[in-house]
Amino acid sequence: MTGEPLQSNSSNDSDYGDYYKNDNSDNVEQPCNNGNTEAFSEVFLTTLYSIVFIIGFIGNGLVVWVLIRYRRKSNMTDVCLLNLAISDLLFLVSLPFWAHSAMADWIFGKFMCHTVTALYTLGLHGSIFFMVLMTVDRYVIIVHPHSIFSKNRSAKMGLVLASFVWILSLFASLPDILIAHESKEMNNSTYCRSHYSSDAMKTFIYFKINVLSLFLPLIIMVYCYARIIPTLINLKSQKRHKIIRLILAVVAVYFLFWTPYNITLLLLFMQTQGYIQSCEWDNSLSLTMQWVETIAFSHCCLNPIIYGFVGEKFRGEVIKVVKEQFPMCIRQCSSFSQQLSERKASTFSRSNEYSSTHM
Repeated sequence: MTGEPLQSNSSNDSDYGDYYKNDNSDNVEQPCNNGNTEAFSEVFLTTLYSIVFIIGFIGNGLVVWVLIRYRRKSNMTDVCLLNLAISDLLFLVSLPFWAHSAMADWIFGKFMCHTVTALYTLGLHGSIFFMVLMTVDRYVIIVHPHSIFSKNRSAKMGLVLASFVWILSLFASLPDILIAHESKEMNNSTYCRSHYSSDAMKTFIYFKINVLSLFLPLIIMVYCYARIIPTLINLKSQKRHKIIRLILAVVAVYFLFWTPYNITLLLLFMQTQGYIQSCEWDNSLSLTMQWVETIAFSHCCLNPIIYGFVGEKFRGEVIKVVKEQFPMCIRQCSSFSQQLSERKASTFSRSNEYSSTHM
């Protein structure tokens, strides 16, 4: 979340500590040989970004389609879910550009460098902030069901809060957008990457990333769910165990996917500050960042499943839309399922007849 995927940068970028002292050559600085890392990146990133883009686009696109189709029945939860899916789609739109940049030079120009960075950071911040908003919304309606906020959970209130979240996401993204820079390296390769004007700016950006994507959501979500779970346990509801499992899954999945990314990012920051300088560290962090960042990015593919498809109301609306839009497919699937059941019944019947005649 530093303006572009970190692993899509060239290893020639001195911001990431690619030049170190060589004690065997009179202390002359020599560049690290990251050829294997770059070759791996060209294949790995292009493939993984493409997979995340396709799966995430289908899932989040379906969420947007269903929620807009049934917007007259929308409440605050639906508005938050819709904006969460839109945030993920904005982020996903940037992935094909980064995938191409990992495989070849940046050919899209300066304007698109800022635009793609804006889509990337705005979508990523928006996704995190809307997850936090949905957590706070759950906290209010479960722990404080009689408060004024619980009684005023209309779609209009959702739109007001969503507008506030988008403004907050824009302000959080502005530093990354402004420092996005199309640069040409000594090997004549062109990249779209963050250009830090000072060490203070670099420190601020790295600090902002860890606070907004890990520590702040961690504090809010842990506090809210620590209050929600005891309240649900005291309720005499058959669905409480299902809700508690869903809550624990939301928190566990989010931090399992994002914590490795933030830890690796912290190590990269320490590297830029000169604490861990060696070619071995540089190569290891470059490879590690490719894995953990892709894992973090793939979280947007799970959002439709976690927040949408697990809900009975939303799942029913998805099935209804699919039946309306693809009736031929539904009939064929139903016919195939019926034929399969008949075959199984016939096989079972013949098996019983054979057993009875040979006993």
